Amino acid sequence: MAALPEGTPCWADAMFTDLEAAKAFYGDVLGWTFGESSSEYGNYTQAYSDGKAVAAIVPPMPGSQGQSVWCLYLASPDAAATAERIRTNGGEVVMGPMQVGDFGTMVIARDPGGVVFGVWQAGIHEGFEKQGTPGAYSWAEIVTREPEKADAFFPAVFPYGVKKFDAGASEPFDYRMFLVGGGPVLGRMGASDFLPPQAPSYVSVYFAVDDTDAAIERLTARGGTVYHGPQDSPFGRFAAVGDQQGAAFGLIDLRRTVGEKPPTVDA
Repeated sequence: MAALPEGTPCWADAMFTDLEAAKAFYGDVLGWTFGESSSEYGNYTQAYSDGKAVAAIVPPMPGSQGQSVWCLYLASPDAAATAERIRTNGGEVVMGPMQVGDFGTMVIARDPGGVVFGVWQAGIHEGFEKQGTPGAYSWAEIVTREPEKADAFFPAVFPYGVKKFDAGASEPFDYRMFLVGGGPVLGRMGASDFLPPQAPSYVSVYFAVDDTDAAIERLTARGGTVYHGPQDSPFGRFAAVGDQQGAAFGLIDLRRTVGEKPPTVDA
């Protein structure tokens, strides 16, 4: 059995050309500490918040080049079966299924609109050891130029229910939520109107902080970039940002909420 229900975000990692710079950046911005690099697994290095595993960083594989980017993994009880559904529904399996020692089995995939994500079948590594508190993962959303493709693909691959915000006749933005067991686990934002031409569709991973504005100050001092915000919302004060190596992610203070959450309806 999967450690978490199928389709639930369970882990996040990122590749960085300069691993030491990434440690310094995220250590300062999010308060992370880091374990020993595992040479057996390409110097994969876990990050910790208050001693709990919250993410990992790793250098690129030899000969590979590319933009640093955060990858979100979705839980699966059977990575091979999930990979087959990915192919059947128009997605691409980029890597795997690949067993990672006794830690688990991974797949890297791409949806029909180009969004890259991971699949994780847990072994002894079940994923996040804490969530929703400062320094830890709190939310993620698929930011895509082709929302119709994401809307068809993800609920076909994972057992998702789907809801959208009920804003009456004038919906302010194209946003849906994928649900597991009746609760939202992943967002989907239609982004054709605001993603710059050079930016690919992607999964935005949000990490919780205890003060978004203070975290932004630390981030910009370390060479990071603010793409949007900070902005208050009924879900928390958030900002879309990037680190000094170009990996985009989100910051959110879940305790600072403004306004009422909008009602949702089945999509």
